[in-house]
Amino acid sequence: MRYIVNFFRFSWHALDGIRKVLHLGLLLLIVGLVWFAAAPKIPMVPKSAALLIAPQGELVEQYSGGPLDRVIAEASGKQEFEVQLRDMVESIHRAKDDARIKVIVLDLDGLTGAGVAMLEEVADVLREFRATGKQVIAFGQSFDQQQYYLAAQADQVYLDPHGMVLIEGFAYYGQYYKEALDKLGVTVNVFKAGKYKSAVEPFLRQDMSLEAREANQQWLNALWSTYQASVTKARGLAANALLDYAEKLLPALQVNDGDFAKLAVQKKLVTELKTREQVEDLLRLQVGENKDEHSYSYVYMEDYLAAEHAEHPLENRGDSKVGIVVASGEIVDGERTAGTVGGDSMAELLRQARYDDDVKAVVLRIDSPGGSVMASEVIRREVDALKAAGKPVVASMSSTAASGGYYIAMDADEIWANPATITGSIGVFGIVPTVNRTLSKLGVTTDGVGTTSLAGASRIDRAMSETTKQIYQLAIDHEYTQFVNLVSQARSKTYEQIHAIAQGRVWAAEDAKQRGLVDHTGLLKDAVKAAAERAQLGDQYAEEYLDEELSWRQVLAHQVNMLSGRLTHVLVPELKWVGGLRQQITPLEQEVQRMQRFASSFKGYYYCACAVE
Repeated sequence: MRYIVNFFRFSWHALDGIRKVLHLGLLLLIVGLVWFAAAPKIPMVPKSAALLIAPQGELVEQYSGGPLDRVIAEASGKQEFEVQLRDMVESIHRAKDDARIKVIVLDLDGLTGAGVAMLEEVADVLREFRATGKQVIAFGQSFDQQQYYLAAQADQVYLDPHGMVLIEGFAYYGQYYKEALDKLGVTVNVFKAGKYKSAVEPFLRQDMSLEAREANQQWLNALWSTYQASVTKARGLAANALLDYAEKLLPALQVNDGDFAKLAVQKKLVTELKTREQVEDLLRLQVGENKDEHSYSYVYMEDYLAAEHAEHPLENRGDSKVGIVVASGEIVDGERTAGTVGGDSMAELLRQARYDDDVKAVVLRIDSPGGSVMASEVIRREVDALKAAGKPVVASMSSTAASGGYYIAMDADEIWANPATITGSIGVFGIVPTVNRTLSKLGVTTDGVGTTSLAGASRIDRAMSETTKQIYQLAIDHEYTQFVNLVSQARSKTYEQIHAIAQGRVWAAEDAKQRGLVDHTGLLKDAVKAAAERAQLGDQYAEEYLDEELSWRQVLAHQVNMLSGRLTHVLVPELKWVGGLRQQITPLEQEVQRMQRFASSFKGYYYCACAVE
């Protein structure tokens, strides 16, 4: 019996030992695979190459979602629909002094959207690149209005013989829901302060009010003038060339038998008509051949940046830094979610800059239509705290910095707006929907008791009383008064002076400057320079974007997802139509989410509905 027991004991220990060895082996295998997946693959830059800028998606100030969301999406093989402005600008900036980069190629077919202010940031650095004597070549199977803005900055603009250049001008159209809401029996109780605060009009009207038409037409005209001036100057065209092209498109096409491409050459919008293959043949002569791909020698923008960051990690210009904090998207309470500015998370970034001894000044880069009153105030307080700590704060406005977007900028030491910025919209609104009429159509009623006359007054299944409406309107009026007071203090003006230009009215940058809402018009680089000058840094400083950082748990999750994503991408065929469908659905989804935020509970909003088409 003893031998039998010893045998089983030995067998058990042997099996347990094998189990431990197998577990250890499996762990080492997993670690090895994760390390392999995570190991940086540094691209090689050819000795003679073109820098290929082929954006796929919308040009944005900041990616939607957090860094972990992006790496998981990338690892899972999902299509990206955003290109970060700072990456495009940095790649061109580095390439101008890089002897390996002989030419920049702009392949703009995949660019799906961008604000004019962002396009001008890219155009500016393209002009610097060309000033070195190097060429920029643009090619497109077709060019829409935004794509053409960048293409026009090139030395040579090539269009496919079957393509077109479509320039329409700018428009602002929206949908109006009053009749539909009435049919559904939904009452939308709207409270606003500001004659021109038109973000709530879709719930109250079936068309645009005269006040909104007046204000919108003014800033649209200013934006269109900025676009025309930049493009016509770049192409050497008459000042009215683009206006003439858009207004007389039909008769011009009739003369050219509907041939858009021929018309584009005739109007000198493009240099010549060439296919992609013909353009590649020209580039082979300039930079050499990529024999592996039977094309010209090139390096993608993303690969070039990765190689540059590996070769030149940091530019040594001293320990002093100008920190750049980006506020891109709608301003919401709490932490940042995809495509938004979280009041708490943005405040935390600004707080980190305040306590970082190396950060001597901060540039707050804003591309936001506004949002939550409370979240905007939380961010504004941190801007004030930075200034109180002796660190200059300069606001730099991108395409939009309106309502709450202006609120977080107003206390900065200086406000810089791009000539194509939309700003102002100093006003407040709140929305409380009630569906008692909708329910009554179904035979549903609401009844009960409360301890006070206000108890249950905000239920959406009860009609709102006049007392409750007056209370809410008083709260909105108070928020507006606070907004105007804070602006008047920040801009050293009287309440009456700011009230006269506020009331929810949207202004283009130059108009805002004339009215004292901004100090200067210029680009991000101008704002950074101004911040450095205020901090008395001279030329001895580095620019650094202050972004959300990954925790070690997120980094580990990143590595594991990268591995699983790569395996999934290999084993499961990519369904491109899914990404395309998602791209079409996303704007509608975002609009529904925005309306839910407005109506989820009673809150005030500093928000500007000023999206340009």
